[in-house]
Amino acid sequence: MSALEKWHEIVKAQDLAGLEQLLSEDAIFHSPIIHTPQKGRDLVLMYLGAAAQMLFNGTFEYLKETEGDHCAILEFQAAVDGLTINGVDIITWNDDQKITEFKVMVRPLKATNMLHAKMLEMIQALQSA
Repeated sequence: MSALEKWHEIVKAQDLAGLEQLLSEDAIFHSPIIHTPQKGRDLVLMYLGAAAQMLFNGTFEYLKETEGDHCAILEFQAAVDGLTINGVDIITWNDDQKITEFKVMVRPLKATNMLHAKMLEMIQALQSA
């Protein structure tokens, strides 16, 4: 099973249980909120976990998908607090079918600002737990 197929299974189940095995040890996460890339499986898990808590609320869906040999671009939509969020996940994986890079871009600005505030709260709570 390809990395992309595994990712779709995780999203469909809205359960991140298999995500740790899907990520390479040196995976990198590019957040629409944090300026610097977050490097390493543990940080990527933390950020994707916080995002999942917010977005996996029954409204998240992928609208379009473009796939290459080792990468895919997936456009998504979700509603949080009555605001529709539109974004793109750019996922790259290696020959071992492990995700090596996960980049998220979000629009509109109002959604980005709301996500920033909510993600900051979640990350702070996860780091202090």
